[in-house]
Amino acid sequence: MALPNSEFKNDKNLIDRETVSKRIKMRLQMNEVFKYVFMAGLVFALVVLSTLIYDIVTKGAGWVDLDFLRNFPSRRAERAGLYPALIGTLWLMGLIIPIVFVLGVGAAIYLEEYAPKNRLTSFIEVNISNLAGVPSIVFGLLGLTLFVRAMALGNSVIAGALTLALMSLPIVIVAAQESLRSVKQELRHASLGLGASKWQTTFNVVLPSALPGIITGIILSVSRAIGETAPLIMVGAATFISTTPSGIFSDFTALPIQIYNWTGRPQAEFQNLAAAGIIVLMTVLIAMNSVAIYIRNKYSNRN
Repeated sequence: MALPNSEFKNDKNLIDRETVSKRIKMRLQMNEVFKYVFMAGLVFALVVLSTLIYDIVTKGAGWVDLDFLRNFPSRRAERAGLYPALIGTLWLMGLIIPIVFVLGVGAAIYLEEYAPKNRLTSFIEVNISNLAGVPSIVFGLLGLTLFVRAMALGNSVIAGALTLALMSLPIVIVAAQESLRSVKQELRHASLGLGASKWQTTFNVVLPSALPGIITGIILSVSRAIGETAPLIMVGAATFISTTPSGIFSDFTALPIQIYNWTGRPQAEFQNLAAAGIIVLMTVLIAMNSVAIYIRNKYSNRN
């Protein structure tokens, strides 16, 4: 009776091997299919992006010059410029960066280094991550209700900056937490073992090590914020203004608002001005992203 059992086991092992072989072959085929599907999606996205960039550059490159950068808006396209919008964007950046750095990094340090690991902390972290995906118009409505009306800041630079900072905070907090987690525990233990306090360890050891990733996250979030139009429309950024901000409570406009205003004009010249404004905005965004990439690569090589 032992022989039939042995033959049965051999047959069963052979069937199992054939089944596994078929599954592996099927998975390899599916991998090839999805490989080409994803490649086709990438090629399609690159083609669309290249077409848009080509269209913008061909329409707006001839309009970008020093006069365009230093002139005020005008009803005559040949005299129109985006100087107030450019200065307003710089004001927004100058206000957003310190706000998100202090609040975002402070919240990340507390959640990662001091907060107890319980359900409440997990609930807060999950909701912060969810806030990063909320549409920008929702933050615009919140900024209109809270900063413009409740706090009576009006249609000012600080109201726009606080609204965009509020939109950027979830991204900054998540990026800062990930940077803090990447710091090796051995560094914390060594500092504490030498007699340093918890705050001294966090401020002098953990934060400097995590700073490159934190700065990268801040720059990327701010570069996203200054390209948003909907929140600025909601807080009342001016579509036409002939002055630059003189303080944080001044009226203002920004590059996305000026571009939005020009795209609404029926004349072809203003469409070209909008394309030129997009080129300037893309240049600012590329410059900020390049700084973030440089900081990341520089400190990654050191580590």
